[in-house]
Amino acid sequence: MGKEIERKFLVKDLSWKEGATGTHYRQGYLTVGPPVAVRVRIAGDNAYLNIKKSTLDIAREEFEFPIPLEDAQAILTGLCQGFPIEKTRYKIPVAGMLWEIDVFEGANEGLVIAEIELDDPNQHIDRPPWLGHEVSNDPRYLNTSLSRNPYGQWNKNPR
Repeated sequence: MGKEIERKFLVKDLSWKEGATGTHYRQGYLTVGPPVAVRVRIAGDNAYLNIKKSTLDIAREEFEFPIPLEDAQAILTGLCQGFPIEKTRYKIPVAGMLWEIDVFEGANEGLVIAEIELDDPNQHIDRPPWLGHEVSNDPRYLNTSLSRNPYGQWNKNPR
């Protein structure tokens, strides 16, 4: 069984970006759960089917399987619900750990989130200077939520 232990943070500036190169991602959801979220993702020239427990916990069960790129494109076009998630992901090493920074596009343009995968939920992290407020426990920042209520509409939709 796979397990993902991940924390998410807003990014307060672009000082991390100098010299960084990213990979374009496009993903959509077949279901957002609960109990599970099922997504298809295209990352560069690779495609995956992902099944993840649909909870707000930092540690969640997760399974991912490679699938043919053509199948992923057909699923994204014809079967997914909500808005597609489009972003460029950058991988930035800091203090021996690898941060993934997602710069969102499309309906979520303007949102920049840093994620870090951990071995243990209580693992210490060195906070880079560009790291902002933690949003790990805010459901609005889950990709499943962003596919239904995109960041670009937050000011238009009262909470």
